[in-house]
Amino acid sequence: DVTHVAMMINVMSALSSSFTILFLFWTITMLGRKLIPAGEGESNPIRMYAVLASGVVGALAYTFSDSFWFSAVEGEVYAMSSFFTALVFWAILKWEAVADQKHAYRWLIFIAFMIGLSIGVHMLNLLAIPAITLVFYYKKFKPSRKGMILTLTISILILSFIMYVIIPYTVEMIGNFELFFVNSLGMPFNSGTIIFFLLLIGAIIFGLWHSRKNNRVILNTAILVFVFILIGYSSFFVLIIRANANTPINENDPRDAISMLSYLNREQYGSWPIFKGQYYNAPVVEYGDGNPVYIKDIKKGKYVITDDRKGTIPIYDPRFTTIFPRMWSDQRKGAAEFYQNWGGASGTPIAVTGRDGETETLIKPSFSNNLQFLITYQVGWMYFRYFMWNFAGRQNDVQGFGNINDGNWLSGIPFLDKPRLGTQDNLPESMQNRAQNKLYLLPLILGLIGFYYHFKKNSADGLTILMLFLMTGLAIVFYLNQQPFEPRERDYAYAGSFYAFAIWIGLGVMALFDWLSKAVNPRLSVIAVFLVTLCCVPVLMAVEEWDDHDRSGKYAARDFASNYMASCAPNAILFTNGDNDTFPLWYVQEVEGVRTDCRVVNYMLSSGTWYVHQLGRKIYDSEPLPFTLKPPQYEKGVNDYVPFIERPEFKNDTIELKDLIQFIASENPNSKYRMSNGSLISYYPVKNLKLTIDTASLVERGIVPKEMRKKMVPVLYWRIRTNHFFKNDLMLLDLIASNNWERPIYFASPTSVKDVLNLGEFFHQEGFVYRFLPVRADANDYIPGMGGIFADASYDILLNKCKWGNLNDPHVYIDPESLNNSIRPKNAFMRTAQSLLMQGKKDSAVVMCDTFIKYFPDEKITFDLYMIPYADIYYSAGAIEKGNAIVKRLLEVYDENLTYYYRCGTAYMEHYKEDIGEGMAILQRLKTLAKENKQDDLLQKAEEAYNRHLHAFYGEAPK
Repeated sequence: DVTHVAMMINVMSALSSSFTILFLFWTITMLGRKLIPAGEGESNPIRMYAVLASGVVGALAYTFSDSFWFSAVEGEVYAMSSFFTALVFWAILKWEAVADQKHAYRWLIFIAFMIGLSIGVHMLNLLAIPAITLVFYYKKFKPSRKGMILTLTISILILSFIMYVIIPYTVEMIGNFELFFVNSLGMPFNSGTIIFFLLLIGAIIFGLWHSRKNNRVILNTAILVFVFILIGYSSFFVLIIRANANTPINENDPRDAISMLSYLNREQYGSWPIFKGQYYNAPVVEYGDGNPVYIKDIKKGKYVITDDRKGTIPIYDPRFTTIFPRMWSDQRKGAAEFYQNWGGASGTPIAVTGRDGETETLIKPSFSNNLQFLITYQVGWMYFRYFMWNFAGRQNDVQGFGNINDGNWLSGIPFLDKPRLGTQDNLPESMQNRAQNKLYLLPLILGLIGFYYHFKKNSADGLTILMLFLMTGLAIVFYLNQQPFEPRERDYAYAGSFYAFAIWIGLGVMALFDWLSKAVNPRLSVIAVFLVTLCCVPVLMAVEEWDDHDRSGKYAARDFASNYMASCAPNAILFTNGDNDTFPLWYVQEVEGVRTDCRVVNYMLSSGTWYVHQLGRKIYDSEPLPFTLKPPQYEKGVNDYVPFIERPEFKNDTIELKDLIQFIASENPNSKYRMSNGSLISYYPVKNLKLTIDTASLVERGIVPKEMRKKMVPVLYWRIRTNHFFKNDLMLLDLIASNNWERPIYFASPTSVKDVLNLGEFFHQEGFVYRFLPVRADANDYIPGMGGIFADASYDILLNKCKWGNLNDPHVYIDPESLNNSIRPKNAFMRTAQSLLMQGKKDSAVVMCDTFIKYFPDEKITFDLYMIPYADIYYSAGAIEKGNAIVKRLLEVYDENLTYYYRCGTAYMEHYKEDIGEGMAILQRLKTLAKENKQDDLLQKAEEAYNRHLHAFYGEAPK
């Protein structure tokens, strides 16, 4: 039952987090006991109380650390990943305690099994291996510098063996066996897979028998470790089972070893350089060959190649490559400027010749720029900042990209914060944020005390924890090689590093006890240290962070998802874009059974073969989507890229969309383009398209609402704005051509398809979504990129069918995603009200504005410049006092903001230049609005504020 599965995911996240804390407590107490002189723990129970106090404080500090707490309330993999990290490190300490006993190696086998299981969750757990090997080394061998270096080298080899051999090559070998036995020997499907496992099991049995017969304990244990990693890793078979069950949500559809390898290698996400590669502006000189794409052909009884992947791997100009490339990606707009801002703009000019024969000069970044970007951005901004969030304090929950307003660490100590961020006292209301957490460096200081004490008392254990800290922190920084403009903050990736630091926070309690007990009664010391550290670290963290981590009463994701569905007509097709506006919709359909007649189509995912195939079958109450192209024509490697190739005879023609789709679907060689390697591919020869409408049929079937029928057009004309189709573009056009207006089609955003379906005037807002209809938007209602609006339908949907997630509840926290998502209803209510106003429905327009302000009040989401249209609507509808209230509030907000900018001092004027300009422009707009509506008191206040800040900007006293 899907509902139970969804509940179990949340339960498992909560349980994983709870057990993580429990294992951390045990780990700290085990390490703490080792710091007590031999025999003293039994004779001096006070020291054991200090050990327990250390465990409590350290475990609770991690409990209330920002990143771990965030991951604990997400239905994601990171809570369980932290659990496995905590479990395996605790297990190696348990092994250490009994290492000299018979059967002690069972703990190592247990660790191997847990590591194998963790691979199916997240590979973060693998980074605990170097710390585990150090524990083994210190227990079994006499420490030496040479031995430690050798041990760390072996640990990296073990880690690499699991990551780059066991995980991918096990599946690749299965795939190779499958191809050989099926394609070469003509055996049935899956025969190669079965034979591989029989051989593997046979080899394991022989190895275990041989090692036991010859009493080779190490070999026997190594084989068992390998076996139990594989057993744990076999949890991935769930994905294959799910794929073959063909569930409604079946991402990537890994049905067999061949497709599973692509899934494990994350081919859909691309690759990135780590040890050697290109700079971001490196020219591509040629293309190499990738791995061919195989699919199962039931009729032929073998696997066939659908894409040989020849000429698909870019090879870069060697003059623009380097070892350890950090400035490597040009995938996101503005990346070059971003790299230069963080890494510097110096470099070496190099002349390059383009494919057109033209020569241009490119600046190759210097290696010092490369390292500067690593230190300032990847380490400083994308790791150290997160570290300080957890143990020093946090400015707010706004994602930051380097400015002083958003997402910085903040201690609460003015002389540390003010030079970096400007004054943080008496912030204007618009900048106040529940996620501003001031920890005054106390967790950091206690952790550093514990770090020093640990190394002083037991340097071997200290080095082990340090290795865990570095491998789950800086090592991830080096491996991820993060590029500019990450779509969200990535602090959850480093939770393992913060876990290691929490151990030192716990041991810091022991350090303080040791030092204080030399001067004060030990019993009094342990009580005093425990209470002070408990209050100053975990209690402080809990108090500061509770309001921005508490999710009780918040239902925005669920309700907003339901609003999308409530906005659609029966049997609708709704195109969404990314994860955030798709996964909640899947949830409400799968778990809560909301509108299972609608088909949610993720436009990005539909570039994948597996997804298009899913669209072609019935799911719940939604019938298959109609397509002209056959399933094999959407197969992997087929029509992934359909180029525009102009043909003179069609140069100025405008053709029917259906004819274009038939042309692409045709298997006639005359409708194909022959590539240089001899292969034939589909293409399109024209960009001017039309879609002829049977208006009488649409009226008869009730497709177009009565209120809109007078604006229907008999033909839609548009021009393709791109020189190629990807699979999702082709799928969209195929659906539009084949649907024949049988099923209503909606879009979450019209701009997502503007390159291939450039018909903005024919998208109409209905509630939360935009409906595609052969009706031209009224010129007064049309906004480029946002279409027109069907005001009457939107009024009914927004007023009677939507829910708003309790965001107006004073208790409920508005997280950044909910804040961003509130822009959609703000826009929807505003546009509906404006359209109703133009129709003379003043009362309805006021109701729209009132409803928005009721559910998204200024007390929760401070009014901003986008509330100016609301004031304008109120004035035009005759609700003068309500308009005045908004203008008055906006005057207060921007007056406070501008006052704050000047209070920060001249050193920050350059940073706030754009904000000051915006604030002054808004004050000017408010002056105009007050003047136009004859509100003299507001006009006087607006002029006074404007003049005062104008003089402040030029450093003059107001006249």
